[in-house]
Amino acid sequence: MFKSERILALDVGASGLKLAEFVPLKSGGVELVRYAVGALDLDPHSDEDRHARITSTLQAMLAEAGVKPGPVLVSVAGQSVFSKFVKLPPTDREKIQQIVQFEAQQNVPFPIDEVVWDYQLIGPGVGELDVMLAAIKADIIQQLFACIEAAGLEPELVDVAPMALYNATRYNYGELPACALVVDMGARSTDLIFIEQGRVFNRSIPVAGNAITQQIMQEFTLSFADAEEMKKAHAFVAFGGAYEGHKSEVVDKVSKSVRSVMTRMHAEIVRSINFYRGQQSGEAPSLVLLAGGTSIISYTDTFLKEKLNIEVDYLNPFTNVAVNAAIPAEQIGRSAHVMGQVVGLALRRRMPCPIEINLLPPVKVAERAFRRKQPMFVMAMLGVILTVAVWAIYFSKMAQLAHARSQTLSAYVETLAAIETRLQGQESRVKSIQNKLDKLQNLARLRTQWLEMVDQIRACMPEGMVLVWLRPERAAGVASADEAENVGAPARASMRVAASVPEMRALEVKGFIYRDKLESAAAVGTPQPVAGANAPASAVIASTNETRKVEEQNLIRAFRDALREKPLFSNKTEVVSAPAPGEFAQEFEMRIVLKHPLRL
Repeated sequence: MFKSERILALDVGASGLKLAEFVPLKSGGVELVRYAVGALDLDPHSDEDRHARITSTLQAMLAEAGVKPGPVLVSVAGQSVFSKFVKLPPTDREKIQQIVQFEAQQNVPFPIDEVVWDYQLIGPGVGELDVMLAAIKADIIQQLFACIEAAGLEPELVDVAPMALYNATRYNYGELPACALVVDMGARSTDLIFIEQGRVFNRSIPVAGNAITQQIMQEFTLSFADAEEMKKAHAFVAFGGAYEGHKSEVVDKVSKSVRSVMTRMHAEIVRSINFYRGQQSGEAPSLVLLAGGTSIISYTDTFLKEKLNIEVDYLNPFTNVAVNAAIPAEQIGRSAHVMGQVVGLALRRRMPCPIEINLLPPVKVAERAFRRKQPMFVMAMLGVILTVAVWAIYFSKMAQLAHARSQTLSAYVETLAAIETRLQGQESRVKSIQNKLDKLQNLARLRTQWLEMVDQIRACMPEGMVLVWLRPERAAGVASADEAENVGAPARASMRVAASVPEMRALEVKGFIYRDKLESAAAVGTPQPVAGANAPASAVIASTNETRKVEEQNLIRAFRDALREKPLFSNKTEVVSAPAPGEFAQEFEMRIVLKHPLRL
């Protein structure tokens, strides 16, 4: 037997949990192989965390029964689910979904986007349609799933407990009277399930086991837990009427408390029967089947048979369901009355059932669909892996070829690198030689420029003028702002280096004008020409010093102007000191500015 063939079913009641493991049979049915029943023992008026208790109790039940975690079918108590039976007019099958959705929005007492809901068509579907709507708040399902998943189980279907019990009843009781009534007495509520041929109706009444416990609490002033223990120890339905009470006063009070609650329950059952017959056009039940934890209180069947005046029996969910021989008959007999829901859940997995409500949230449905497609995803992933592997082999081969080619290229690159190293050495030697040539050319250029400057100065000197010394004016080279802006960073670095080289920007000149030469020139009456300018007209030598001084100054200015017009000298050339009067010669100083500084 494969592990995947087993069926896990879990019924979550108000006061207890029922867990069962089934296996499918070749005949088409199921067989119970393991089960566990756990009580939550919660006071309905306390603030104790119900969800934590569900998880811990479920974990203990799994360990007790030896059930391994896995996918599980879940049923929730009827009082947690809003259920309603509505009639729809005859319509096309294609429009049923839209009409039912509209009815759900009109009848469900919560915003439709806050609930998980489902519906089931009941009956042959001819003429008017009977539809059962079931809805549960999404947060209730989410909290319940968190408890179940914390215990290691994975919910894959959510049924409503009364409908699971209905499926179990129909499977185990092939021959039922025209109308049968299943009375499932739980802790907080009692579910009434009317079963007719081809139809079903369900109603919950708020009278159940907890009502008996609360009656005992008031009668004896006890806590809920103590009253619950007293109920389990002494409860039975008092006979009433002329029957003598129990000898024990405690037992007598307990039995009368039970009868009081059972009387209220009987009244609710009668009202429900009348409602079913009047509003649902149903038949009066001729058989009552009891189920649920409260139903085993002694004389319950006798009480209801007497009050309803119809046949009453206990529902046996294992009439057509096999029980593994390892489970003692006595043991399963003590639990059969609470196992109907888990049997109905197991049948949902094995075969089509009359009612197939599923309140599994859409997110979980999508997850299940994804898991069903996982084998295809795995195959696709294997295909991708295989493709990647083929490409990996291809790229590996190409990498080997590339490596071999790279080694060949590396050897060639090393050869070129050696040649480059030699060329760099030769280039360094060429640069060194070039620097030396540049220096020699610069020296030759300086010498030529010096000769040109001396020649141009001599060409401008008038007769009678003698230069006694000529001295260069030195300064560190400085690049102009325009030059600095119009060059790039490497050129500016080169200019900074050149700026540290001394330059000659001007010549300081000192000379004399001899009077006798000047007078002889004046006597002859032939003025000495100055290159680029006419010599001053001094035809007559003045007899006074003042006249001579003016003439000497004019001669110096003419010399200056002639220099300014030369290509090597700037118009900033100026006379530094005027001629000083002397007996034979007049001394003067001049600063001759070069148009282009000359590096030394």
